[in-house]
Amino acid sequence: MAEYDLVIRGGTLVDGTGAPPQEADLGITAGRIAAIGPLGRGAEEIDAKGKLVTPGFVDIHTHYDAQAIWDDHLAPSSWHGVTTAVMGNCGVGFAPCKPADREKLIELMEGVEDIPGAVMHEGLRWEWEDFPGYLAALERRQRDIDVCALLPHAAVRVYVMGERAIALENANQADIAQMREITRQAMLAGAFGFSTSRSLSHKTLKGDPTPTLRAQEDELAGIAMGMRDAGSGMLEIVSEWAPDHHAEFAMLRRVVEASGRPAVFSLAQRHSRPEVWRDLLAYADAAARDGVPIRPVVAPRAIGLLLGLSGSQNPFSGCRSYRAIAHLPLADRVQALRDPATRARITTEDPKEGNTFPLFHRMSWDFMFRFGNPGNYLPNKADSIAAMAAREGRTPQEIAYDLMLEDDGQAFIYMALGNYASGDLSMSETALDDRNCIMGLGDGGAHVAFILDAGFQTWMLTHWGKTRKRWDMPELIRRLTSDTAQAAGLHDRGVLAVGKKADVNVIDWDRLGAGQPYVVHDLPAGGKRLLQKVEGYDATIVAGQVTFRGGEATGALPGRLVRAGA
Repeated sequence: MAEYDLVIRGGTLVDGTGAPPQEADLGITAGRIAAIGPLGRGAEEIDAKGKLVTPGFVDIHTHYDAQAIWDDHLAPSSWHGVTTAVMGNCGVGFAPCKPADREKLIELMEGVEDIPGAVMHEGLRWEWEDFPGYLAALERRQRDIDVCALLPHAAVRVYVMGERAIALENANQADIAQMREITRQAMLAGAFGFSTSRSLSHKTLKGDPTPTLRAQEDELAGIAMGMRDAGSGMLEIVSEWAPDHHAEFAMLRRVVEASGRPAVFSLAQRHSRPEVWRDLLAYADAAARDGVPIRPVVAPRAIGLLLGLSGSQNPFSGCRSYRAIAHLPLADRVQALRDPATRARITTEDPKEGNTFPLFHRMSWDFMFRFGNPGNYLPNKADSIAAMAAREGRTPQEIAYDLMLEDDGQAFIYMALGNYASGDLSMSETALDDRNCIMGLGDGGAHVAFILDAGFQTWMLTHWGKTRKRWDMPELIRRLTSDTAQAAGLHDRGVLAVGKKADVNVIDWDRLGAGQPYVVHDLPAGGKRLLQKVEGYDATIVAGQVTFRGGEATGALPGRLVRAGA
């Protein structure tokens, strides 16, 4: 008779703490780790001899707020070993929301996170108005991974202030009191924290800034006090850190000190201000040493855009002549673009004229490169479009136009948006060397047709572990499991230990890797998104059930909404 529901037999256990690997069996019963071997029989067994057995990965920065409403499979994250995703980051989301304000939140999410409005209009059912109602809607669906939700500031602000929030007016004391109470109730209902954005890059497609851009310190402090009232929750913030990054961080620190709640913030290198991140890293380290819990969230490589005809953005998306043919199927567009007269017009038109892309102002020929196949995430600055144009005596527009048409229009141009000022990954390497930093910013569920960084977990292991051998494998696994779980307040997972939740990956280290990005049209309303196949994840287990074998879904959907404190 079987002693366990599932036994993972003879694997090399990397337990998520950073401790040295050990060869052992792992026994699972009723969704929990029941024993660590040698063990008796399991009703189901996985032969893991020669394979790594790790905790499931916890991704602290995703945007599955909409997709989790309509989709059972939270790809691409679930393909990359992620078993728990924290969503609702950057202050955008869908609750609380009055019926009259639904369009406002969709427009904001469309601009900030590049999820097409038509997709959300068809996919969202709006079975809620307050945040507890949104959690209840999430709870009614089963998925291939667990999800945790943050309370988004933009939704709260619009719910309380209406048009005054859109106009960026300051909140009055009555507004702040109401936001504090909404926050308290959301935390008690199971929210894992509160998120806000102070970024100029976060705009609607109309160009309107996020309603939270200029929220004053008393408003942020009042909201944080709502978390203190509930006794739970973290503050997640993305900021422009301008004009005075020292003053902005000092404000964040005061809010954390007053509320006693921890904070995480997005740390990236702006190419226009390439050294500011070093100060922010130092400020966070100083706060941590003083017992003030503020941690940066960093990416393990450049934050990159994939620009092309098959995606949602390309360098000519705003040009008048391109917009005239943008509606055509890809093959017809490619044929039209190969016409010399069309080429001459588009390469000389102003791309700003019709551009609604919120990140357009940060695009630069100096940081655009041929992506190639296999994709090159480490391009040489001498191979930038600007450098190629200078060598060949052509304009950058002409180079980009030709690159865009390669592979019958399926090719991508890689735009290193951040973390690549020196033409290498030294920024990411330095930040990841700091144990106060959290690996994240993959944005799973967002930027669906021009960014594909949701596979950062696989990149972290393959580039920094297999190729560079910069950190040993147990430390890399710790950064993806217990470190992120503890930062989010998920104390029941992230390590392989008796009694912990049985979220597990079985990994073939030698085969681990990611393929070429490609476009599919599988979102509601026929919306398109970028996906990327992976190899080396022999099995992924969520709550003791095998969700993926050899990269293929098994049909099991044990993923649930996780409520903080439950």
